[in-house]
Amino acid sequence: MTSRNRLIAVVAVLCCAVVAAAVYALLGTGKTATTSSHSPKAGAGTTSGAPAVGGSSGGPKPSAPPKPSGSSTWVPTNSAIADVCRSKLPTQARDTLGLIAKGGPYPYRTDGVVFENRESRLPRHSNGYYHEYTVVTPGSGDRGTRRVVTGTDGEQYWTDDHYGTFQEIDSRC
Repeated sequence: MTSRNRLIAVVAVLCCAVVAAAVYALLGTGKTATTSSHSPKAGAGTTSGAPAVGGSSGGPKPSAPPKPSGSSTWVPTNSAIADVCRSKLPTQARDTLGLIAKGGPYPYRTDGVVFENRESRLPRHSNGYYHEYTVVTPGSGDRGTRRVVTGTDGEQYWTDDHYGTFQEIDSRC
């Protein structure tokens, strides 16, 4: 291989790497943000001028609401995960559930992003099955540690310790 051909090969490899990095940056890594310097604004659907996810901007759609069953017996999706009555959640969590049901607008631009379940604390599903939403934490200067995570089949989970533990939300109570 001549030095000219080697140079062409090196330039081609570098171009491929730059294109791959650009695609990776544009499509995102799928990782979720853990902090944000944005504080929610009362009645605002966006932060820093960014369109709200799930609103009319064409972002990810919220998970489907829980499917009604023929009986009044609620069956958790995984008996190994504790459950919590919706009425026992903090007001802010119930507000977030209401926004999810309406499809937004959400106070944080990262609301509605894919939750990857890397720690496998929720039942295993394909990537893109779960989405996460911030639950406002009064007094917190960032997004805080509270989230609602929804599944495509309509299940909803609550965590107040940034994915350390989860409880499945029972919407009947």
